[in-house]
Amino acid sequence: MTSNNAHIDRRTALRTLVVAGVVGVSGCTSEDGPLSGPDPGTDSTGTSDGPFRKVGVEGTTLVVELAPDSEIDQVNLIQPNGELWGTRGVAAGAEQVSFEFRAAYMPGEYNVLGLNGEETVVEESLAIQPNLEIQAVGLYRNHPDKPWEEVYGESDTNRLINGEAFVTIENTGTGPETVTELVFSGNVPNPVENPRSNGIERTDSAIIPVEKEVDLYSASFPFGSVSPGGMGCSPDGNHGEFTVTLETAIKSSPVTKTFDVEYSGSTDLDDCSITITEA
Repeated sequence: MTSNNAHIDRRTALRTLVVAGVVGVSGCTSEDGPLSGPDPGTDSTGTSDGPFRKVGVEGTTLVVELAPDSEIDQVNLIQPNGELWGTRGVAAGAEQVSFEFRAAYMPGEYNVLGLNGEETVVEESLAIQPNLEIQAVGLYRNHPDKPWEEVYGESDTNRLINGEAFVTIENTGTGPETVTELVFSGNVPNPVENPRSNGIERTDSAIIPVEKEVDLYSASFPFGSVSPGGMGCSPDGNHGEFTVTLETAIKSSPVTKTFDVEYSGSTDLDDCSITITEA
């Protein structure tokens, strides 16, 4: 995130340190392929008249659009705790300034101030807060059209794609969120409490932009070889349920969703029919 903070309190500084390694996702998230960059989503205040034409979050960026005849020469962004988040100078003739939210930030009500010299000309407020929802979990045997080889590579692909999974996540909130860990627990063949690479393939964390739906690919082999405590396949069918948990950087509480699962048709997981439905 690029901003000129006048002051950062201790809590904000600590949150920034926690997610200092946040990166954009290239190989581990996708819609029909790896995500190359955030598509814009929009949460706007609906401003149309006055110095501010529009104030809203697009993907991971807060965009402030200015009227062509605006006399604003500076835009300040104020955090929910009342402290300055950042300042943007407005060049002559400029019609837009922006603030990037790709790292840690404090969710809540932000104030956007348009200034002329030291005088506040206009002020708008908007809530910037993420809301992640887990939409689905899928496996290669049920979704072969996904870019499995592109994500995991061609080496030993059959073993990998039969044991890994993708999780579809949607951000229905008004601010971006960063997923820092992906965990499968419960009745999966290989539940792992502390997966390598935080359970996300090819990255330690993944940014989910506003109004964006992406696929995160697992890195913990949750549907691979049966480990102690895991559930296997049976010709008559084994029934259970598992939970997907997302640890996130902005909201303090994890995001979870439970699914029903049936393993049937074989004693070998490679030949097993795995049916996943919402619990």
